[in-house]
Amino acid sequence: MKKTYTISGMTCNGCKSTIHQNLNDLQEIESVEVNLKKGEAIIFAKSNISISKLQNALPSKFHIEEKVVNSSSATVNELSVESNQEKSKLQQLKPLLIILIYISVASILMNFKSWNSSEAMLDFMGLFYIVFSFFKMLDLKGFPESFRMYDPLAKRLQIYGWIYPFIEIGLGVMLLMRLKIKIALIITLFVLGITTIGVAKTLFNKKSIRCACLGTALKLPMTEATLIENIIMISMAISMLTNYTFV
Repeated sequence: MKKTYTISGMTCNGCKSTIHQNLNDLQEIESVEVNLKKGEAIIFAKSNISISKLQNALPSKFHIEEKVVNSSSATVNELSVESNQEKSKLQQLKPLLIILIYISVASILMNFKSWNSSEAMLDFMGLFYIVFSFFKMLDLKGFPESFRMYDPLAKRLQIYGWIYPFIEIGLGVMLLMRLKIKIALIITLFVLGITTIGVAKTLFNKKSIRCACLGTALKLPMTEATLIENIIMISMAISMLTNYTFV
């Protein structure tokens, strides 16, 4: 069920983020798209939800009411939504899968002549961080807002969303240059562990949001693929910490 609402009181991206988060937390709502310029929110809900409940979910400075749209524009919008929904998960995740394949091949080639699985894993993890941080840097201002939609720490500490891409760069350099490997692996367990909890909760609640793993430049949906890639990285980090000793 899709409805468009006008929201007064929005003045900045912070307002937009607050509205998105508060409405998205309602159980009846599957996803929310907030447009700051138009002062609108498009809500996809599992069932009918009253205006009073929507209003109570928002701070008092905002006022929400349902927007009346003509039938022709509604039909166009519905067709657009149906067209997007027809795309398979594989098609939507194609950029992510290609990037992971490239990183995997590069890690193998870097260690092909004198194969060492631990070295290959370190290279994979290092390249993973460097490449993924690059895409986040393409829209450094927009990334924190998307990231805080599912990362528990970013929700509580706004600055964490801003510094997270730089944390990834640092971890990538440490792993590729073999600097303080143990510390890098422990930090990996911490940051990806927190994110994985948020991703799992989002998927469990069946919330339809965008994944910020590749920033906002590539509009990826939050799917099980995000959970799997995090689990792979966490498993590698645990394996390295358990089976190898670094000086």
